[in-house]
Amino acid sequence: MEATASAKYLRGSAQKARLVIDMIRGQDVNKALAILRYSSKRAANGIEKCMRSAIANANETAEKANVSIDPDDLWVKAAFVDRGPTKNRRRVRPAPQGRAYREQRHFCHVTILLSSDGRPGPGANRKGKDSKIPEGKPAKPAESKSRKSGGAAAAPRAKRTVSKAASNAKSGPSEKAESEHKATKRASKKKKSATEN
Repeated sequence: MEATASAKYLRGSAQKARLVIDMIRGQDVNKALAILRYSSKRAANGIEKCMRSAIANANETAEKANVSIDPDDLWVKAAFVDRGPTKNRRRVRPAPQGRAYREQRHFCHVTILLSSDGRPGPGANRKGKDSKIPEGKPAKPAESKSRKSGGAAAAPRAKRTVSKAASNAKSGPSEKAESEHKATKRASKKKKSATEN
């Protein structure tokens, strides 16, 4: 069984009321009322009244349909906020040097839908069918802490280290001859410097 309630022309912008509505969407009624009761947001008071109205509407419709319903079984199935009019709420604030700032005061409309039906599981999608999330590669490769904190300067590229045996195995016969020739030149230079001293 579902029941709705709407509160029209609540003072405050829809953007600020959505911050409160996002906290209670999908929660059971008791938890949602506790969140609204102890929230420091100004919009929470009007939304709490709308929530209590929705609970009363659910009890009333259940009574008319001759169905017993427990208010503790209700949960917030949907909740949304629409923008209200600002036409007759334009004000002027004093500003420096004799000027005036124009401002708009906002209204918003809140709608809450409560349901006593079973909640969908965490793996269910919007159509209610169970869907498995395929396990694949993560969206971003894992990064090191130093790379995250400072970019390329903080984490320079690692030098490639290849063993001499592996490099000799990869190189061809002409490259081997060149490396041997360089080694003999170095050895002869060392001998000359040792004999001169």
